[in-house]
Amino acid sequence: MPLDEYRRKRRFDVTAEPEGKPVKRRAGPKSAALAFVIQKHRATALHYDFRLQWGGVMLSWAVPKGPSLDPATKRMAMAVEDHPIEYNAFEGIIPAGQYGGGTVMIWDRGTWTPEVPDVDAALRVGELKFSLAGDKLHGSWVLVRTRPRPGQKRAAWLLIKHRDAWATTDDIAEKAPRSVVSNRLLVEIARDEGGDMKRAADGDPRALLRNLLDHLDEGRPASAARPARRAAANRRTATSPAKKKRLKEK
Repeated sequence: MPLDEYRRKRRFDVTAEPEGKPVKRRAGPKSAALAFVIQKHRATALHYDFRLQWGGVMLSWAVPKGPSLDPATKRMAMAVEDHPIEYNAFEGIIPAGQYGGGTVMIWDRGTWTPEVPDVDAALRVGELKFSLAGDKLHGSWVLVRTRPRPGQKRAAWLLIKHRDAWATTDDIAEKAPRSVVSNRLLVEIARDEGGDMKRAADGDPRALLRNLLDHLDEGRPASAARPARRAAANRRTATSPAKKKRLKEK
């Protein structure tokens, strides 16, 4: 069954991830509109889950460094288990101790169009060309399977941007780090959903984190702003009793 591995790895009485509708067998699409989603996922390490709807499931790859708009940059993409289509709407927390435990953001989503006549044949050969129409990613791309390394359990692919009007050297992961559905950073999702804020913050740009902290300070009364900094300043200027005694003796 297509989603057996996905379900075997998860406890749906613990995690809010969707179990998904039953899929008896992989089949071709029933409509021309095929969904794609990219979920920014701070689990043990930060990565981006790249998913393409096909055959009643979401074909999935984990991209450690995220997609690049630069055709000269090839991103490693490790094939992972198929996910249910319902997973496209999942943004939130996978509890600690569960498979993939951490914070999940819907980083981009939209539709994709194959640029090959037979997707299944392209996947078997190991070269799938397609175009994306998302909020952040657009234009022509390719997934290319590489030779397996010794001990590698799953196929490794490369995600590469084709040269077109959407190609650029801009770092899209740094330039557009927020969720396309909630406009939140990872740390804000963790804060709102009861996740690990410290771990989630590792996946957010440092400049935005500083701005977020400054904004929080601006919302406090002046007397309460930056208490740790104020306490540190007080310690630096305070005169100890022993020092006061020495000053009097002089």
